[in-house]
Amino acid sequence: MYKILFVCHGNICRSPMAEFVMKDMVAKIDMSNEFFIASAATSTEELGNPVYPPARRMLQKHGISCAGKTARQMNRRDYAAYDLLIGMDGANLRNMRRICGGDPEDKLRMLMEYTDRPGDVADPWYTGDFETTWQDVRDGCRGLLKRLTGITVM
Repeated sequence: MYKILFVCHGNICRSPMAEFVMKDMVAKIDMSNEFFIASAATSTEELGNPVYPPARRMLQKHGISCAGKTARQMNRRDYAAYDLLIGMDGANLRNMRRICGGDPEDKLRMLMEYTDRPGDVADPWYTGDFETTWQDVRDGCRGLLKRLTGITVM
């Protein structure tokens, strides 16, 4: 079983989008039982809050529900519990290393590493551009799924 934790600053936009996009993709290839997928924040700012409405609407536009998701903060125990902890940007990755006390098993990654355009996932909190974030998340999850399973999902 692959255990994946997607991480962003507040766990209300990018990381829950990645969580639910990835869950949708693995369901479409009938591999849900082979994955445990979740998301978390590096900060405490949004703890307990639901997915940000524009992010929720973008997921709904693509037929994906994130009902019931509320923000939680990652913790040091997550490092042992997950095979991959995937940040959305460089600041997330630095905070993840701090929270986890380093990365001795090389589990910390950035989502865009799994695309042909490495870098940060666009942050819609500042830009309001949820379409670009959607594209980054979708492409990153496709690349990650292909790397893990060899299967390309459209």
